[in-house]
Amino acid sequence: MESTVRTTVRILPNERNVPPGKLADAEVHFTGGELDGLKLIGFAVWQRRDGNGRNVTFPARQFTVHGERRSFSLLRPVSDPDAQDRIRDAVLRAYTEMEEQGSEASVS
Repeated sequence: MESTVRTTVRILPNERNVPPGKLADAEVHFTGGELDGLKLIGFAVWQRRDGNGRNVTFPARQFTVHGERRSFSLLRPVSDPDAQDRIRDAVLRAYTEMEEQGSEASVS
């Protein structure tokens, strides 16, 4: 029997503008199921370099190979490559809502 897992996105504005272009950090909070009471951190909302729109980066781990810095995403699709779009869209919706409210926000 599976229990329903709900997620809420919490936006934490980047008020110091460090690094430049980073608009906010985001956390995904879980309610219900095996993940109840946990959160996944490491998402960030960025202004696109061309100034048109926003981009979301996912939690990642950096490593070095032959002196070259690389990273791999910690949140990956199981089978559908478009699965990440749902969480990306939820983070962007939460950020837009936070902008409209003018303060810290959470979106379910």
